[in-house]
Amino acid sequence: MDIPYALTQLTGLPLASLEVGKHFYWQVGNLKLHGEVFLTSWFVIAVLLVLTVAATRNVQRVPTGLQNLMEYVLEFVRGIARDQIGEKEYRPWVPFVGTLFLFIFVSNWSGALVPWKLIHLPAGELGAPTANINTTVAFALLTSLAYFYAGFKKRGLGYFAHYVEPIPIMLPFKVIEDFTKPLSLSFRLFGNILADELVVGVFVLLVPLFVPLPMMFLGLFTSAIQALIFATLASVYIGEALEGEHHEGEEH
Repeated sequence: MDIPYALTQLTGLPLASLEVGKHFYWQVGNLKLHGEVFLTSWFVIAVLLVLTVAATRNVQRVPTGLQNLMEYVLEFVRGIARDQIGEKEYRPWVPFVGTLFLFIFVSNWSGALVPWKLIHLPAGELGAPTANINTTVAFALLTSLAYFYAGFKKRGLGYFAHYVEPIPIMLPFKVIEDFTKPLSLSFRLFGNILADELVVGVFVLLVPLFVPLPMMFLGLFTSAIQALIFATLASVYIGEALEGEHHEGEEH
């Protein structure tokens, strides 16, 4: 039985539009591309490029306006990397941490501020890129590759010695741990953003005017926190790989 269809008939509201599982794909050769994710990701990339070009087009010695805002964001990202990776090693990782933070931040906010649902597709519907598991798992893989690269570059083959410490039987557990740490981050980011979109969507359908507004403001706050958590913990993992020892990162 189609539950969303039954609820629509019962309440007279188009609840079926909130159904999870329908997607818009592009078929390119033998590849099946997720069109919704590409479209919304290109939008986020375009927003970031426009802001960057506008902020750096006429750089002033005393920054004002958008230049001032972007320099504040740069200092904020630099602070995250410096605090978690360390004063000596953080500089090369600022672009990576900054890209993660800004892309996730703008993606999350686009889900709350851009009326994606008004754009109709042949199948599925648009939403924040981070509300799709493909995007967040890609972030997890990038983070894994980043701290493998950091550890290998700093310590060479000696980086892999910690996998058999204190005893060799720990090897499979530590390999699994290295992949599950960023993967858990990706699931949490995906779950929070998708849940926020669904909750706001349900409130918009049931109580169209006043109740969704506080939920949207709360969603903006939690979306920013999620971007901060992902960038911070990615920096922690990179810092651990560079230090050569695993501290227990605190996940909030």
